[in-house]
Amino acid sequence: MTPPNSSPENPDTENPDAEYPATEKLYWTQPQARTFTATVTATRGRQIALDRTLFYPEGGGQPCDTGTLVWDGGQSEVTDVQKEGETVWHTLEGRPPNVGSQVTGTLDWARRYRHSQRHTAEHLLAQAFFRVNPAFGIRSVSMRSGECTLDLAGQPGASHVLAAQHLLTDTLREGLTLETLMVPTDELDAYPLRRPPQVSGPVRVVLFRSASGDIWEASACGGTHLAQGVQAAPVVVLKTERIKNELTRVTFMAGEEATERLNTVYGQAQALARGFSVPVERLPERVDRLQAELRSAQEDATGLRRQLAAGLVAGADWRTVPGGRFTLIETTDELLLPVLEAAGARPGSLSVVVAVSGRGGVASMLPEYPAQTLLRGWLAQAGGHGGGRPQLARGQAERPEDFRRAVEGWLDALPLPE
Repeated sequence: MTPPNSSPENPDTENPDAEYPATEKLYWTQPQARTFTATVTATRGRQIALDRTLFYPEGGGQPCDTGTLVWDGGQSEVTDVQKEGETVWHTLEGRPPNVGSQVTGTLDWARRYRHSQRHTAEHLLAQAFFRVNPAFGIRSVSMRSGECTLDLAGQPGASHVLAAQHLLTDTLREGLTLETLMVPTDELDAYPLRRPPQVSGPVRVVLFRSASGDIWEASACGGTHLAQGVQAAPVVVLKTERIKNELTRVTFMAGEEATERLNTVYGQAQALARGFSVPVERLPERVDRLQAELRSAQEDATGLRRQLAAGLVAGADWRTVPGGRFTLIETTDELLLPVLEAAGARPGSLSVVVAVSGRGGVASMLPEYPAQTLLRGWLAQAGGHGGGRPQLARGQAERPEDFRRAVEGWLDALPLPE
């Protein structure tokens, strides 16, 4: 992210093209710390750089940390954190402290913890899929909201999702412990990385070891994670969907956010079950039965509407026009519109159907009177929009009365039949 330009009220204290001092990454070395002290090394508009920071900058699919900074004579909320090169920039709500100021930072720990739950779960769930089938390689991730996603190759199906969830649940039960270390590029082969690192030089490797000490998951990663894998539980797959490039998107939730979602959904299911007078476990059965009853009722209603439409068309006021006959049918039931249109599409006929709301259609079996041409002309006088084909056109009039008058005016202007 390119930092915003400096404001006149707070000009840059350094040449904007100069090299800025590197920031020590306390979020790597002290991941469980919540407060820290640091010195301001540079300012740029509402952004400041520190000699060290606990605030994690946005990256790798993980959102940034937020929190507060306090200094002698002021304080501000940290609303955004971005990394440029080796410098971490903190965006503040108000005027920043001067270069050289000592500041105390405090993380929004609840936010950091949930982000760490997401990121830990992402590593472990991706590893579980990889162990189910190495073809399920990860292509991209997103952890910007409680609903996180993994985009996987290999097209995993429902059975693979279930197998990955069971494997991860069993593994978390036995215990996984976090270990991080910086590894020179020429020593990376000693670690079973799930995919090649995306950076050059020394690489930060994130390991999760089993209770026996074996490496269960290994990835090159700069994000924040939890000391124990079980802290990310429960890890719940919500859905899968096929996306472009033959990838499968796995949507999941983890930790506190997953628990809150499950509690909410179960509460909703309980309320629904009470309304149907069944226990929660029988809710699917009850819904299936109601859907079957609804389909049957809809079929009956459609049959009755067809009968009613046929009667309305047969009893309509048909007028003779050059080449055939014409009728205008009005209704208060919009559900009757399609069946009336179908019933009115008789050989040698032109029928107009309109509801009190202004929705309507034209069915023409007379080639000299194309339905879409007539409808557009009438709508030009009544407002609205519509279109269709020579045999059938549909639209919505903004002024239904004007639409009716336009139809009647057209009819009156026709030559009298011989």
